[in-house]
Amino acid sequence: MIIRSAVARRLFSNPSSCPSSYSWCTTTSTRSSLSSSLVDQKRSSSSSSSAVGVGLPAYMRAAVFWEPNKPLTIEEFHIPRPKSGEILIKTKACGVCHSDLHVLKGELPFASPCVVGHEITGEIVEHGPATDKKTTERLPIGSHVVGAFIMPCGSCFFCSKGHDDLCEDFFAYNRAKGTLYDGETRLFLRSSGKPVYMYSMGGLAEYCVVPANALTILPKSLPYTESAILGCAVFTAYGAMAHAAEIRPGDSVAVVGIGGVGSSCLQIARAFGASDIIAVDVQDEKLQKAKLFGATHAINAAKEDAVEKIMELTGGKGVDVAVEALGKPQTFLQCVQSVRDGGKAVFIGLTAAGAVGEVDINRLVRRKIKIIGSYGARARQDLPKIVRLAESGIFDLSSAVSRRYKFEESDTAFHDLNQGSIVGRAVVEIM
Repeated sequence: MIIRSAVARRLFSNPSSCPSSYSWCTTTSTRSSLSSSLVDQKRSSSSSSSAVGVGLPAYMRAAVFWEPNKPLTIEEFHIPRPKSGEILIKTKACGVCHSDLHVLKGELPFASPCVVGHEITGEIVEHGPATDKKTTERLPIGSHVVGAFIMPCGSCFFCSKGHDDLCEDFFAYNRAKGTLYDGETRLFLRSSGKPVYMYSMGGLAEYCVVPANALTILPKSLPYTESAILGCAVFTAYGAMAHAAEIRPGDSVAVVGIGGVGSSCLQIARAFGASDIIAVDVQDEKLQKAKLFGATHAINAAKEDAVEKIMELTGGKGVDVAVEALGKPQTFLQCVQSVRDGGKAVFIGLTAAGAVGEVDINRLVRRKIKIIGSYGARARQDLPKIVRLAESGIFDLSSAVSRRYKFEESDTAFHDLNQGSIVGRAVVEIM
């Protein structure tokens, strides 16, 4: 443990308004932009395959979400085209995440129809026109890459300060409208030419367009399938532990909810030198696996009071940091109640829109409890560090990925996730 923590410190020192529903286009300007793109796309599709890109097919397949609680369907699309500062990726693998599931169930409003999937690895096959030389040299054609789900524009107020996780364009365009940062999608159905929106890069597809700032090189020693989770499950956990919690050697940590992100939090807490690492869940199978990820204690919250047990394990003081990775009002309260005076309660689990968590205001004020939200890490600074975590073996990718699905089984993968039958993280293989 001491050796592992020392290595981690050397590698990672200084971890330093949306409408409730959507139609095809949310504004007049968006309709105009999409119409222009549609004309361009039709012109492109009427040309030969060579006009699309050297060696590229004219069409691809992607999994489409049409409306809540309806199955994903595999549809054919025109090959998406990158614009300046963007890169076309031949997708190799895409992780199966609860954030996508919230969209599929209608719990998080998002433009539809859309292609979900935001946790990808792949191969660079094309640069957008007029992309700067530094980018093309950093990310040459043929490179293996991993993409972060938060895709920073690189130039807004927050990005200019290094806070990629608060990128204004990402939230204003991608999360609010399902487009990239010119207000246009890159996805058009082959059959009708109609636009389809993008959740992040729309990664559950054979090809996807990703802003270059969201990509980093994936060493060829790391496999495509297992490495897909680096772009969300590990990326989210790293942001929570390095920036929100600011884990230090010797800290005590509790993680509530041991899914793909929660189990990644355990591994990163171990890498950063945490002492007591307490895993909380309601499934014994997940808790057993948590021990492989670094948990020193496991609590089944369905069988015993999680807060009381955490207090018992910490001599009545509570943990330095409690992380909620599930997204439920009940676990929100458990997380806040589990921290010591002056401690940090960090929240990374998304929930249904409008859900509210309760907190004891007097304790919050008198005992200096810190409540911190964390959505992800910082792509340009952190994603290369996360890759090094995996490359050095500090983060165990092979144990973290528990299920693999074929591309045609994408809907089954999300059904299984919704049923709670996936322990750890599942990945759809698109190769």
